[in-house]
Amino acid sequence: MVLPRIETIASTRSYGRFSIGPLESGYGITLGNSLRRVLLSSLEGAAVTYVRVSGLAHEFAVVPHVKEDMIALILNLKQLRAQLHGEEDARLRLTVRGEGVITAADLECPPNVEIANPELYLLTADSEEADLDIELVLSNGRGYSPAEDRARTGSIGEIPVDAIFSPV
Repeated sequence: MVLPRIETIASTRSYGRFSIGPLESGYGITLGNSLRRVLLSSLEGAAVTYVRVSGLAHEFAVVPHVKEDMIALILNLKQLRAQLHGEEDARLRLTVRGEGVITAADLECPPNVEIANPELYLLTADSEEADLDIELVLSNGRGYSPAEDRARTGSIGEIPVDAIFSPV
């Protein structure tokens, strides 16, 4: 058996290209998959960590004049992809007045937040009487963070959300 050599082809602060070889048949795929998983799990991203809806105290509530209940709204919010510049959490606001389809493009974002999927469906207000104020907390992180880990740290009325921070 020949021992593999690792050769650096190019290396900067944010980029690296390496050559590893020779490898036994099948080892390249095994090694490549392991490296891919490690690299993907270490990527930092932004996710919704809390949601507050005016007049609702918990995630099992019925949202008045809206087609979705609170659980469906949270599931939609978990699909939001955004880029948060800086270390501080950001607060995004959504005001719903009257009936219509609401997407991520309707979110009011601070200057340090960019929404990557503005076409994301969030909810449908099904009555002219719809009058909601929704506030989201967007945080940076890595991997997965269950809502239970943040249940005691939020403000009153803020509902913790399972956060998947991976941008991929």
